[in-house]
Amino acid sequence: MAVRVRQTYIQQQPEILEQEQRQMQQAVKKKPQVKFFTAGEKFLFIIFAVVVASFAISILHIQGEIQAVSMEIQSIEREIIEVNNNNVDLKVRVSELSTHERIWEKAKELGLTLNEKNVKVVPGE
Repeated sequence: MAVRVRQTYIQQQPEILEQEQRQMQQAVKKKPQVKFFTAGEKFLFIIFAVVVASFAISILHIQGEIQAVSMEIQSIEREIIEVNNNNVDLKVRVSELSTHERIWEKAKELGLTLNEKNVKVVPGE
């Protein structure tokens, strides 16, 4: 009886090994793939990335426009300062040219004389 059991055991051993191998292969095949993110989550990530990128681009565009306007404001301020300086210089020149001595000299050069009866006093600035 021990011989028969051993013979059946030896005969069953290759079958058991084959069954174990098949089970191992099936276990390997049935092993589910680990997915980190579902398709919906991937879609949401892509939408989020697009929104963030569009915000970044819009911020950069707005900063560029602000920089351009700021440069334009500075150039206009420089022009205003130049015009103000020119106005001050012209006022000084007007005050120099409108002195009584200079007007009297120009009148003498042109041959004009002072007639006290024709002089009218006008209040000035």
